[in-house]
Amino acid sequence: MYGGSMPRTKGDHEARRREVSEAVWRVLAAHGFDGLTLRAVAAELGATTGLLTHYFPAKRDLLAYALDLLDRRSAARPRRVAPRGLPAVRAALLDILPLTPAATAGNRVWVSSWDTALADPELSAGHAERYARGRARLSELVATAQELGELPPGDPDRIAAGAQGFALGLVVQALFDPTAFPPERQTDLLDDYLAALASRC
Repeated sequence: MYGGSMPRTKGDHEARRREVSEAVWRVLAAHGFDGLTLRAVAAELGATTGLLTHYFPAKRDLLAYALDLLDRRSAARPRRVAPRGLPAVRAALLDILPLTPAATAGNRVWVSSWDTALADPELSAGHAERYARGRARLSELVATAQELGELPPGDPDRIAAGAQGFALGLVVQALFDPTAFPPERQTDLLDDYLAALASRC
């Protein structure tokens, strides 16, 4: 599909970069981070590994790029819209769960990235920052629900950390045993968790 020479125009370069991004994503979705190699991405593109070294001089550069791509795709996906307060907290947590094929695919890629990130301090720090941003957003929603009297008083950061931990634990269970944790049950379990939390008011 591709020759050995690199395109010269800025437009061609940006188009090629988009194609590389899509190929990286397809490899991630099909094989996870364990299967993400320059050879696999090159095969997906119909290109040579030599062409890809223009973008990724080493595998670590490819992994870092893939994590950033995953982060950007996650941030750009459609989110549920809900009223302020507890409904907004619920919507944010539902957005984490693998309730649709697309959300399941995205979560599978995220979970497959954990081992890769844990093996590299810099990548691990990037993951920690991403989850911290998620907790911070959730904490703001929790604080609003507290102001409305829908959640009990207390440190919103602590409540957000507990809620995020619950949701991520549910993600793992649903990915490993989707029959036992279909979307309906995931939603019911989340609603049970939030009802128990709200009952402390």
